[in-house]
Amino acid sequence: MKNVVFISCFIFLVCCTSYDQGSSKDSEQIKSVLIDMWDAIEKGDIERYASYIHPDFTQFGEYDSVLRSGKQAEVKAIKNWIENSTPIHTEMRDPRVTITGNTAFITYYWSDSGSTDGKAFATQGKSTRIFVKENGKWLCIHGHYTLLP
Repeated sequence: MKNVVFISCFIFLVCCTSYDQGSSKDSEQIKSVLIDMWDAIEKGDIERYASYIHPDFTQFGEYDSVLRSGKQAEVKAIKNWIENSTPIHTEMRDPRVTITGNTAFITYYWSDSGSTDGKAFATQGKSTRIFVKENGKWLCIHGHYTLLP
């Protein structure tokens, strides 16, 4: 009986440890994808940015009065923004990632700065992004951003 309990505990610990490592790896991937999306914006690389956006993307932006829908609408809006802005930089604080199967969401605080149409900006806010994993790649399918005072 002692051996059964010991073996059961051992198997439980091994299974939990393996799951945590996989989860941690995926969590880091989600953070890396988001940072790479921002890097693409900072460098004006709209094709790289677009490669992370799911065709069914939706967004509630900081200044949007209605839901923005579709990859094409998102890519067009970001392209227009980066064509009129420089230098853009975004930082993430306190990211928290939750993953269930092929769906992940990340919540975080952000701050960004730059200049748009010659006017400097520096804002901060909070955000939730949802990602889905398709063909081994995490794609952003939804973003919700709220400005903080």
